[in-house]
Amino acid sequence: MKSARRQAREIALQALYAWQLSGDDPLAQARSIEGFEKTDARFVEILLRGVLARADQLRDLMSPHLSRDFAKLSPVERAILYIGTFELASHPETPFKVVLNEAVELGKSFGATDGYRFVNGVLEKIAADLRPDEVARARTNV
Repeated sequence: MKSARRQAREIALQALYAWQLSGDDPLAQARSIEGFEKTDARFVEILLRGVLARADQLRDLMSPHLSRDFAKLSPVERAILYIGTFELASHPETPFKVVLNEAVELGKSFGATDGYRFVNGVLEKIAADLRPDEVARARTNV
């Protein structure tokens, strides 16, 4: 069974996907998605408000690590990267490995066949930039 946080990330992904295509309010979109009432609604709102408020800054954090222009990424890849980058930047209480794992699972569920590998590679580099001590500790404990 999926955790409430995993479900929240899935709802946020779907809302951000729709936002990119339509420009509609992602919070209203999220509330209309089946299963919203069973998830961690507060976390959905934190993710969506955070991404919306910091979208430009998040793109700036991602861009140096992308192999192609941000606009050329699929809407699913962009949404997953927005969520993962926001969590890495704003939620240090969530271990970076959890953020990466959650992004990979979103990519496997919603993305293209190997899109999760691309997302994982980008987020690993962002994690190394934003959380160098945590990443270094994890690499020495392997």
